[in-house]
Amino acid sequence: MGKKYRKNELNNDKNARTSLDGAKYEGKLAFYIGSLDKGGAERVFVNLSEYFQGKGWQVVMVTQYRKEEEYALADGIRRIISDIPPEETSGSRLLNFYRRVSRLHRIWKEERPDIALSCVGKNNFMNIVTTMFTGTKPVVSVVGEAGEEYPNRLMKFLANFLFPFASGVILQTERSRAFFSKRVSKTAVILPNSLNPLFLRERYQGVRDKRIVSVGRLDANKNHEMMVRAFAGIADKYPDYTLTVYGEGELREELQKLSVGLGLEQRVFWPGVIPDVADKIERASLFLLTSYSEGISNALIEAMALGLPVIATDVPSGGTQELIRQGENGLIIPAGDVEALVEAMDRLLSDAALAERLGASAHEIQERLSPDRVNRQWLEYFEGIIG
Repeated sequence: MGKKYRKNELNNDKNARTSLDGAKYEGKLAFYIGSLDKGGAERVFVNLSEYFQGKGWQVVMVTQYRKEEEYALADGIRRIISDIPPEETSGSRLLNFYRRVSRLHRIWKEERPDIALSCVGKNNFMNIVTTMFTGTKPVVSVVGEAGEEYPNRLMKFLANFLFPFASGVILQTERSRAFFSKRVSKTAVILPNSLNPLFLRERYQGVRDKRIVSVGRLDANKNHEMMVRAFAGIADKYPDYTLTVYGEGELREELQKLSVGLGLEQRVFWPGVIPDVADKIERASLFLLTSYSEGISNALIEAMALGLPVIATDVPSGGTQELIRQGENGLIIPAGDVEALVEAMDRLLSDAALAERLGASAHEIQERLSPDRVNRQWLEYFEGIIG
């Protein structure tokens, strides 16, 4: 039945396909990811799913599990949980793995998407293996630092072995190509993340609030400790300024204790995850990104799109340098260098004209990474894959 269906489906006109109920659609796209937790990769997938649905594609979101705080899907996009239910879980890890693989394989056979797009580490391996002999074309994407997603020799070997079996490989920076074998890197494409439409707005032109802001998960990689310690280094010189970090994570309590220990409990704030980040940060004086590693940071893209003066760490993937031209639309500092951050913050807070010039130039990224422009690149790439 499946093979006959796909043959009949492809015999329709080249610009539209036909589902079992006779409805026409441009293609069917499945996304495969761990959850819709409020992170950068998850937001990219949700935004892409809405775009493709708006272009007439059937869209299904396949996640391994569900979390409490997640991004919402647009009406009409179905959600499928791929993890095995508790009653099917056994004491054998090998048996559980086999059942997960089998369940995901069945999902592709039943849903029959033209393309299954995955991201993040082992998810890409699962996508390639489970779509075999289903007619679905797997496309894998590396959205973070490749060395972080595939951190040891075995993982790197599996990536270089399996990725050539994918119908497409998507990277975010040119520097990422060097991580993979020539067989992978020569066929991979660079597709950026599009800007969240909520951040498409005119740049705020009034007097800026004396607030330094950041957005990101409170974990070790984001290195908010560096941010707090650097703020302590300028706190006496700029007594009217505060630091606010939007996000949630396992280091919240530790970071709060650090703020108290440095005497900054009345000047450093941790509001958690909020729905209206753009509204909260657009009038700020400065945005900070202090991560050790990133792909291309969505939070940095969004801050630049709002026209904020930004300071960001140089990350191994080259993601920061893809966005910032040093001294023209932001400042780049070495990762983990507290003194460099202190100097950069002091430089911008003491020179309003420089901060204004950098922020105005950063705002131009709206055009470069506008949803229409970037999402169209993804659409054309997928159309090429399904022919």
